[in-house]
Amino acid sequence: MTAQRTTLLCLIGVLTLASADGALAQKMFSRGPSSDIGRPSGPTGGGGGFRGPGWGTVVPGIIMAVPQGYPADGPVIDNGPRQPRQATRRSATGAPSANERRLVPDEVVIELSNAVSTQQVDALQRRFRLTRIESQTFQLSSTTLYRWRIPDRRSVAAVVRALEGDRLVAAAQPNYLFTLQEGETRSEGDPAQYELAKLHLPQAHALARGDNVLVAVIDSAIDITHPELAGSIAERFDALMPSTGPHKHGTAIAGLIAAHAKLMGAAPGARILAVSAFDPKNAGAEGTTFNILKGLDWAATRGTRVINMSFAGPPDPLIHRSLEAAHKKGIVLVAAAGNAGANSPPLYPAADPSVIAVTATDIEDKLFEQSNRGPYIALAAPGAQILVASPDGGYDVSSGTSYSAAEISGIVALMLQRKPDLKPEQVRGILRATAKDLGPKGPDAMFGAGLADAYGALTAEAAPLTAGRPRPVERVSTGAR
Repeated sequence: MTAQRTTLLCLIGVLTLASADGALAQKMFSRGPSSDIGRPSGPTGGGGGFRGPGWGTVVPGIIMAVPQGYPADGPVIDNGPRQPRQATRRSATGAPSANERRLVPDEVVIELSNAVSTQQVDALQRRFRLTRIESQTFQLSSTTLYRWRIPDRRSVAAVVRALEGDRLVAAAQPNYLFTLQEGETRSEGDPAQYELAKLHLPQAHALARGDNVLVAVIDSAIDITHPELAGSIAERFDALMPSTGPHKHGTAIAGLIAAHAKLMGAAPGARILAVSAFDPKNAGAEGTTFNILKGLDWAATRGTRVINMSFAGPPDPLIHRSLEAAHKKGIVLVAAAGNAGANSPPLYPAADPSVIAVTATDIEDKLFEQSNRGPYIALAAPGAQILVASPDGGYDVSSGTSYSAAEISGIVALMLQRKPDLKPEQVRGILRATAKDLGPKGPDAMFGAGLADAYGALTAEAAPLTAGRPRPVERVSTGAR
């Protein structure tokens, strides 16, 4: 009888410990300095719970139950086989919407943890009947991305959803297509750079010229031999396979930022990181998710302070996450609002909350008719009938929100030369607080806070981190909308 009572009391004691909440249970199962107890087998980093067999697992010598208030994937005793750590999986699908056509029709982009072995990658490729095109490890995401071709007639959406069911795949999505935001170009027109006076750039240049501030231009290939850009190109990176020759759009954007011959850029002393990520197609140029990500990652590792993105396309989960990471590193992100007109849905990356979205105005401070509208528009700059540099030492007159974005990127370079410690949200706040109000009183969906003022931005006191931030557009999830 005594032995039976002793056994019963021990069992009650163990069950009590296993069901206790608060400090006792946490102390009992926390990891000590040299113990494997509570060792995480999932992703590391702040906030995430440990991965493992979970509460309720039978461990020799201990009966485990779920204490009140603990998540099912909380700390555990895990002495089982270790698996490669997985990159954080997104909760929503990365499959494109049914009517989305802005993508490469036979490709998928897959994100895997850097810990996944070559053998596992090969097995994954065979399992889903895919053909590898290229892969790269990205510092902004600390993961490896793979671009794979679908060799049969399966849809991108079907393959993405199938891949998302595999435990090794952190994320999968289409290889989206983005286009440069330029309007019709003509070789004749008013040669006067009216934007200089509109933006008060001559006065601003008396205070700063953007000397040695690195500005990355993710665009088509730039004519680095153009007289306007002599000495302005710090480094080049070609994300394309095969590479392409100089293109009018990239050359124009670089010139609007740093020109210093016949033309005057917004920041003539800035240094350009030339990223070729857009392949000329007929009259325009296209860039893919994968090539844009390569450009973002390369620029971020080169110490860039500003990234100009004069292109637009669909919401892209992987690009969104890279932009967030770049923003956290203190990089100011500037993008063209888009040239799809008043009825267009938001275009990205301009509509991303980490990005300063710039719309275009004309010589009379009226909105460029093709400009996108929306609450994500931060401010405006001249973009209609702008005199720009073109390849082979030429010049054109062209229109588009692309050019407005480049002017703002140059103004940001002036601000950072004068006050290098400015954070991205402070830059946004100052630009908006000093802008000239246009259209309806106060910030609006057409002009944002109004027409930028370079001199006003340079002479303003630093704005609070949250000052002037527009109402954010719905954040990008892994599901394209």
